[in-house]
Amino acid sequence: MPMQLPKTLQWIGGPDGFLRLLDQTQLPLKVVFKDCKTVEEVHEAIRSLRVRGAPAIGVAAAMGCVIGLQVETQASLENRFLAVDQFLRTSRPTAVNLFWALDRMGRKFQQILPLKEENVLPGLLQEALEIEEEDRQMCLAIGLAGLELVPDHARILTHCNTGSLATAGRGTALSVVFAAFDSGKLRQVFCDETRPLFQGARLTAWELLQAGIPTTLICDSMAAQVMKEGKVDLVITGADRIAANGDSANKIGTYGLAILARAHALPFYIAAPSSTFDLSLANGSGIPIEERAPDEVTSPGGVQVAPEGIAVYNPAFDVTPASLISAIITEKGVIRPVSEAAIRCLLAG
Repeated sequence: MPMQLPKTLQWIGGPDGFLRLLDQTQLPLKVVFKDCKTVEEVHEAIRSLRVRGAPAIGVAAAMGCVIGLQVETQASLENRFLAVDQFLRTSRPTAVNLFWALDRMGRKFQQILPLKEENVLPGLLQEALEIEEEDRQMCLAIGLAGLELVPDHARILTHCNTGSLATAGRGTALSVVFAAFDSGKLRQVFCDETRPLFQGARLTAWELLQAGIPTTLICDSMAAQVMKEGKVDLVITGADRIAANGDSANKIGTYGLAILARAHALPFYIAAPSSTFDLSLANGSGIPIEERAPDEVTSPGGVQVAPEGIAVYNPAFDVTPASLISAIITEKGVIRPVSEAAIRCLLAG
């Protein structure tokens, strides 16, 4: 029987409340919650991947702004907000939703700053909760928009985690999977393990099993063989930042999947909310790529698998060129073909 997934994140209490997160570093073996009552704890949770997925990071950062202003200091309210904002921006560099949410909280803060100081925290909390609810509705809209791209009896390959664990709702790419399952169009999901942190194995596989969806886990290096054997009809992944021309940054390994999909004449789709687009970047060359600690590669799960002293390169993301993307699925509709003109037209609508 499908199970009800625990909430990835939720605000507990009123303006003086706190953020409760499902600690994704403990999944799938343990369901553990982390209560963040300081901005430092929110920062650590984002940085350490206790909360992850671009939309969920944005919601967490917005709520972190509220938590950061709960602490009274000698600094002016405006300087306190600026310090909290700048601190949260250092948590992770690639996911643009983080900066989008903080920009939005900053605009809200400037609107309510001239009012009484006691109105600031309630006003910021309301904005953060609106971002959360909008994300939830966005997930549903992405699922419905992407459904038209899914053939009957579809076998879908996905990468990393893009479901309810990565958002405040049903997810981005996995929202399309859930919609296809609900409509009876889905036959099978293949999910990559997603090295080096195994978000596919630990999170996506767990999430899809809880939902009762037929799921098969494969190693990242098996994707080409699975495609060659004709077991996949389409590939859908998420994105953490999309440039103006459609170049898309996503979890490392996504670029390789796009190349494989092209080689096997399979459609490759990106599913992401409009907040993931960064129109200030002409193309993907300007997207900052986070590089993470070597021990994520040498000692996965704390178990050493590589010799001491080996050099390690560990980029957390890669960039898929727009030319390899069949369509981008957003809450506003499907962008196809992928071009800067089509992107700007849809986002302006």
